Amino acid sequence: MKRKGTGPDGLVIVDKPAGFTSHDVVAKLRRFAGTRRVGHAGTLDPMATGVLVIGVEKATRLLGHLALTEKEYAATIRLGQSTVTDDAEGEITASASVDGLERAAIDAGVAKLTGDIQQVPSKVSAIKIDGKRSYSRVREGEDFEIPARPVTVSTFDVHEVREAVAADGAPVVDLDVTVVCSSGTYIRALARDLGTDLGTGGHLTALRRTRVGPYGLDGAHSLEELEASLTVLPIAEAAAAAFPRWDVSSEQARLLGNGVRLNGPGLGVEGPVAVFDPNGRFLALIEERDGKAKSLAVFA
Repeated sequence: MKRKGTGPDGLVIVDKPAGFTSHDVVAKLRRFAGTRRVGHAGTLDPMATGVLVIGVEKATRLLGHLALTEKEYAATIRLGQSTVTDDAEGEITASASVDGLERAAIDAGVAKLTGDIQQVPSKVSAIKIDGKRSYSRVREGEDFEIPARPVTVSTFDVHEVREAVAADGAPVVDLDVTVVCSSGTYIRALARDLGTDLGTGGHLTALRRTRVGPYGLDGAHSLEELEASLTVLPIAEAAAAAFPRWDVSSEQARLLGNGVRLNGPGLGVEGPVAVFDPNGRFLALIEERDGKAKSLAVFA
């Protein structure tokens, strides 16, 4: 059912089902909200489920900043097989024995992939190489390399190690893990790299995003729930939850609205700060540079 007019400016926290692309979810939310002005803060692969942050109307201008926040995942890594996509959706490219694989070796491999690391993204991905999507180059049979880039894996915990049998009858080992990481980290690349280090190969068989910044599964809604009743987190609440807060006076609010560059809040934080007037109205995102407040986006 299409709603008349446009809904309030804000965020919709979706629990994305498997089999949907992030674009599929945006298309549905456009219909639910009755507006074309809808976007998402960071993609999820079709196989993955969990938290997808959607912006509606003015809140779409928050998305680029929200996309840079920390993310948390629950995943299952399969050791013993490698795939072309580094996950279960791709064809198996190699198999290796997992006989004698010990937990100590797994923990040592995980430790190497924890902290500030250099990661090569999966080739079947939307990464652009010389202006062309990496997955397009793979489909066309090109031989190319993706440069490594810095990412931070602050948590990589292995909760369970299970012996299993793959669909082709091969013995494998499955790891249930939790990962907390910076934006731009590929969990399937972690699975690939762990398998490479252990000499077994590895890929991802399940992925669920449990948190994006402050937004977790406890505040997420299924597409069915959202179609029945669109739940929008107002833009002021969304900004207050995601960014440090700076409450300004009425005079400061007036000057900010007129484009005057104010003295910064002196909060000692890097990145965006949400500015609110005395009535609690969300005014802008700013960043403090050289003691001054530089506007990143104005909302009032």
